[in-house]
Amino acid sequence: MSDTLKASSSPKAFGASRLTQAASARAMWGMFDRKERWSLSWRGRLILAFVVVLISVLGFRSLYPFLAITHRANANILVVEGWIHEYGIRAAVTEFRSSHYEHVFATGGPVVGSGGYINDFYTFASVGAELLKKCGVPDERLQMVPCRVMDRDRTYGSAVALRKWFGEQNMAVSAINVVTEDVHARRTRLLFQKALGDKVAVGVIAIPNPDYDAKRWWRYSAGLKEVVSEAAAYAYARLLFYPSASSQ
Repeated sequence: MSDTLKASSSPKAFGASRLTQAASARAMWGMFDRKERWSLSWRGRLILAFVVVLISVLGFRSLYPFLAITHRANANILVVEGWIHEYGIRAAVTEFRSSHYEHVFATGGPVVGSGGYINDFYTFASVGAELLKKCGVPDERLQMVPCRVMDRDRTYGSAVALRKWFGEQNMAVSAINVVTEDVHARRTRLLFQKALGDKVAVGVIAIPNPDYDAKRWWRYSAGLKEVVSEAAAYAYARLLFYPSASSQ
């Protein structure tokens, strides 16, 4: 073994080499370190992109069934959101006739374009009640519960008005079913549950929109607009919602 090889393999030479490497891996007076790291290859990036696209497509297509939930509670009270279209009203009447409901309540705040609360007859509760009566719900079973709130808390405000009506009438309620339009259903159930509390079971019935195919909603402008906007509204209600003073 040569003297040069012995010198390079000695502990002192090895230590000096390590110090030289450490010094070369630093810059700016030791403020930055250069280290080895693992990174994705082109094949890894391709696989990751495929997985992300697949998850996005599956999540996007499952938005409608997630939002347009139908889950009935064992209830004898049917609540109809008065702002829904006439096809929803007709479906609510069919629901009333096909089950054992004893009471039907129409809820809702001031109608759009009224500029705010005028009186109870300029509310969606009144509009919905008139349509329900026209479609065959008997007067003795029907009650409108108007709300005076016209802001970001309209659904919640309607639920609070219903809660207050139950309290004023000393009506003990353990469960209700709410009829609303398709993708609004999950948010409706969430906000009614917040307003009525955990002691009241809140069921919801989503009425599909006949203007587009629910299984291919993304192919229709109306379907795309409703699903995307309602998904954002539900995320807001779930994560950021807090009741305003007016809705209380």
